[in-house]
Amino acid sequence: MLVVTSSPGWESFKAYFFDWDYYRESFPEIADAFLVNVKLFLVAEAFILPVALLIAVMRSLPGPVFFPLRAVATIYADLFRGIPTILVIFMLGFGMPALGLEWIPQSQFFWAAVALILVYSAYVSEVYRAGIESVHPSQEAAARSLGLTRGQALRSVILPQAVRRVIPPLLNDFIGLQKDTALVGALGVVEAFRMTQINQAATFNGTYYLVAATLFVLITIPLARFTDWLVARDRKRQQAGRLA
Repeated sequence: MLVVTSSPGWESFKAYFFDWDYYRESFPEIADAFLVNVKLFLVAEAFILPVALLIAVMRSLPGPVFFPLRAVATIYADLFRGIPTILVIFMLGFGMPALGLEWIPQSQFFWAAVALILVYSAYVSEVYRAGIESVHPSQEAAARSLGLTRGQALRSVILPQAVRRVIPPLLNDFIGLQKDTALVGALGVVEAFRMTQINQAATFNGTYYLVAATLFVLITIPLARFTDWLVARDRKRQQAGRLA
């Protein structure tokens, strides 16, 4: 901070990024646009959780008979983890409406949500898979000895333990998802970042970026602290289990 504030260009920098009048005047407008980010985040999350779990279960199915399902799930996870999110957003947001098919939605918001769901389902599926593999095989063996089928053991014994173990890393992924909603502005969706660009183009002042940053921080920091609390609680529970 000392280096920045004592630099020769500090006054110009401060005038461009820290104009309180622009900040105060634009905050309500950018906050309204930020509701689009929140809506996109919630819609995407509602689909990501079940889709990612399905992919993780497909990848964990044993035996040669399930090889096709494992292969499809593996290709899906590798593909969408390998392509940058912004490219998926561009290809779907501009490509799908350009097909000219009447039954294909034309909404940029719709395709932005689909792109985020596809990408983050791939990431979250790996988190789920790690949780499933962390459950000791003896848990399934005990369930099968009680007469449960493979599917029943997976649903009633393995998945509940796996999901509970991966809640903290899942929240970390959703913190990233919340921030990546800003990428959909590239399609023309007027969310918080896009609104800052519109205002900046009108006044040639960058204070609006600070407004958008403030809104994202107000969401992500509480989520980060909640994640830390869950990690600490899980650690205490494990320590109590070892002592018992």
